[in-house]
Parts: sequence; structure tokens; C-alpha cells
Amino acid sequence: MANLRIELVKSLSGRLDKHIATANSLGLHKIGNVAVQPDNPQTKGKLAQIGYLVRVTEE
Repeated sequence: MANLRIELVKSLSGRLDKHIATANSLGLHKIGNVAVQPDNPQTKGKLAQIGYLVRVTEE
């Protein structure tokens, strides 16, 4: 199964609380943080919610 490399490129400051919680659940806390997550429906759902804050590449 493929993995996704997710990088936080925009600040979490001033965002909705649930978007901040979603980013934190992915392991993203500060701009520039990178997390590697499995490419599954749960991860895709999280990315659909905060897609405007992150850059995603496939590993």
C-alpha cells in the first residue's frame, strides 16, 4: 500500500478548531512539519477537510 507525504504549508493560527484538531491528528503542528500517512479512506477524509493547508505527495 502506498504512503502519502503530507507537509503543512499554511499556519493553523485563526483556523477552525476542528481543522486544527485534524492537522494535529496527522502529526502536523507547525509550518514545515511533514508526516507520512497510509493512503487509505481515513487519511483521504482528513485531507479533504484541511486540503487548503497542506501539500500532499505520494511516496
